[in-house]
Amino acid sequence: MNFSIRQATIDDVASILNIYAAALDNNKILTIEEAEKIFIKQSQYPDYHVFLAELDNEAVGTFALMVMENMAHMGTPSAVVEDVGVLPGLQGKGIGKKMMEFALNYAKEKGCYKMSLSSNLRREQAHQFYESLGFKKHGFSFLMELA
Repeated sequence: MNFSIRQATIDDVASILNIYAAALDNNKILTIEEAEKIFIKQSQYPDYHVFLAELDNEAVGTFALMVMENMAHMGTPSAVVEDVGVLPGLQGKGIGKKMMEFALNYAKEKGCYKMSLSSNLRREQAHQFYESLGFKKHGFSFLMELA
């Protein structure tokens, strides 16, 4: 089996939406046109990328990674991972682990002092997964619904 992780292109939007529908959003997704507009906007951010994991050239997982410049921490950047998803039938097969290893290596190469992510309180299986990779619970995540 051929496994790879690469930066997504606009041509991957349908595959990314398919993963989000199955793994994150209970089959509720944007239209291709709506998602492509967002993808173009995201690509204009300085160091924000969506990545695609492929198994035998089929999209099986995705995540977004942003590297932020900081004036605190002596100017050392930090990374944030968002929208991590693996197709449900392939969860538990090491794909998510490889995606997070890729993200961590990317963040290290960019000189980041940390990589953070948040996970909904209800996603206990995801919490166990992240902890198995060495992520530690740190502080609190606060949220205010705006819509």
